[in-house]
Amino acid sequence: MFTMFIITSVSFIISLVVMMISSMLAKKTILDREKNSPYECGFDPKGSARLPFSLRFFLIAVIFLIFDVEITLLLPIAPTFNISETYAWLLTSVSFLIILLMGLYYEWKMGALNWSN
Repeated sequence: MFTMFIITSVSFIISLVVMMISSMLAKKTILDREKNSPYECGFDPKGSARLPFSLRFFLIAVIFLIFDVEITLLLPIAPTFNISETYAWLLTSVSFLIILLMGLYYEWKMGALNWSN
């Protein structure tokens, strides 16, 4: 136990020292207009490279990502039915599905799924 503590402490100290040395030796960049503007074959840019995007689209994309990850968590439920106890499998599956449906209901009631607003 004590050996594990010493190994963890030494590795933490070494990584901290390396990060401090690299930040001291790193080349400092000077921000100017040319470096912050997009490169368009040597010409001045026609417009801003940082165009505004719809916050509504971002919210829908995040909700899609969350539910996509939850689908990947749902996929192993069916194959584990044969190797687990029925009551434990049913309790776990139903509780997970109820949590998902409660989240979906909450998003629906808050209006996050209405694209037309």
